[in-house]
Amino acid sequence: MKIKLINPNTTADMTQSIQSCAEKYVRKDTEIYAVNPTVGVNSIECYVDEYLAIPGVLREVQKGEQEGADAYVIACFGDPGLQAAREITDKPVVGIAESAIAAAKVIAPYFSIVSVLDRSIKVTEDVVVNYGAEKFCRSIRSTGLSVLEFGENPQRGLDALLHQSRLAVSEDKAECILLGCAGFVDFVEKIKKELGVPVLDGVMPAVKFAEAFVEMGLCTSKANTWSYPEKKEYAGYDLETVTWMPEKPMICGK
Repeated sequence: MKIKLINPNTTADMTQSIQSCAEKYVRKDTEIYAVNPTVGVNSIECYVDEYLAIPGVLREVQKGEQEGADAYVIACFGDPGLQAAREITDKPVVGIAESAIAAAKVIAPYFSIVSVLDRSIKVTEDVVVNYGAEKFCRSIRSTGLSVLEFGENPQRGLDALLHQSRLAVSEDKAECILLGCAGFVDFVEKIKKELGVPVLDGVMPAVKFAEAFVEMGLCTSKANTWSYPEKKEYAGYDLETVTWMPEKPMICGK
């Protein structure tokens, strides 16, 4: 089994952290490799960042089809490009936000999300609404720090995450904490130990879901909504010569 993790931003250090996190949880016979686009933004914290990152995500999925990937994980809590990625492959494509929310609903009646900048709260609210999880989400809290600040000063980042997570548990009555950024993967165990409640980063459940879908022989439906895009020209993009549909389209891996 070969799973491709796509970090939608261009920060290679974060990509390596995502790879290291995933390697802790996958089966020994699963090949997992993390990549990031060479064109895009170095962190994703607002709508402009998300939209500019999507062409890079699609390009990495396209490359993955040639590399023999069996499934894809989009490793950003906004799940940028998730629906579009599902249109250009019949392989399973999972996002870390969708995966974290799905897992949280199984292990706790209520969860809170702790994320980055204040302006990112609305972006995260949209994610929760899109996945129909409003009644399970007690709160979305901001650390007030940017994604890159966590890398520059990890201790400050950990302290901010712990502070907001404690408030989510004590004041908002959350029974599970979701860390709303793929760059937080290195903080999970420390926060879990301090809080005494489940803490999910999104990468771990996403890679396990991806493994499970491949094992079960499940694929992305091509019946209608996520069928391959119609052939057309893509002017000005690095995608302009792309033909999304393979010469011999696979139907559920057959």
